[in-house]
Amino acid sequence: MKQYLIDGLRPQDHERLKQYLDENYGPCDLGAIYWVELDRDLLTPLQQAHSKCGPHLFALELGKSTLACELLVRIRTNIKCDCMGYATPGQREWLISSVDAVLEKLEIVI
Repeated sequence: MKQYLIDGLRPQDHERLKQYLDENYGPCDLGAIYWVELDRDLLTPLQQAHSKCGPHLFALELGKSTLACELLVRIRTNIKCDCMGYATPGQREWLISSVDAVLEKLEIVI
């Protein structure tokens, strides 16, 4: 699986990040998975055409000292569809920039 991985989180970083994710993307699934919805203008033409599959999402998994951000665009309505797939360069940049902005906002330095 391709992912953007933040490691080296300290316990206090984990707590601040968990609180932020709970408030903005929670409640989390399966104990530590958060779903981040892509902006509609970032969707590919196929993803836009599959509006019934939406929303299109990235999964973030918060561990004790890590934040793993999958670079796979998922859907929650079906197990598999052609509109699922690895992020385009623009989608990937959006996710990485969004995660980095959260870390900066929370003053988490890695």
